[in-house]
Amino acid sequence: MIFGKRLSEYVAFCKPFLVLVPAIGLTRLALSLAGVSNSTTRWLSMTALVWVAVLIYSVRMHTRRFGTYKHLLVVCALLNWTAQAIAITGIIIAIATGTNNVFSSPEFAFGSDGKTWSHLAAHLFIGTTAGSIIPWLIGSLILLLARKVDQSGSQVKSVA
Repeated sequence: MIFGKRLSEYVAFCKPFLVLVPAIGLTRLALSLAGVSNSTTRWLSMTALVWVAVLIYSVRMHTRRFGTYKHLLVVCALLNWTAQAIAITGIIIAIATGTNNVFSSPEFAFGSDGKTWSHLAAHLFIGTTAGSIIPWLIGSLILLLARKVDQSGSQVKSVA
């Protein structure tokens, strides 16, 4: 149980993006390993999908009465961790083969060699935490706005 809900409930709530994010990431990785340029594979963005999901699920958290801010944190973490798992897989492949891919190229590793254990560790520790907390903070603001808009709409209806 996580904040009073089973993991399966969270997965069911955000399942479309829990499938879509890794599907896009694996496609991006496969294209990169097949030799497609980074300028092309960058259009398949797990990060963009996660942000779209944060927007959608922050509103749905309220409209579906699924939960509160703490429940949104679990959803954000699940979405982020699926993306991080694919990125970490790409980095491990790069380390093992000595060949860069879209997840290890310098342009995606702050200009440094991305096929390193330190890059992998950064994804494992910083990416999984900051990559969950930052979207959760933004999502919490969206959830707050959704609640405020709903409350003001309810007040207008009750006056009329």
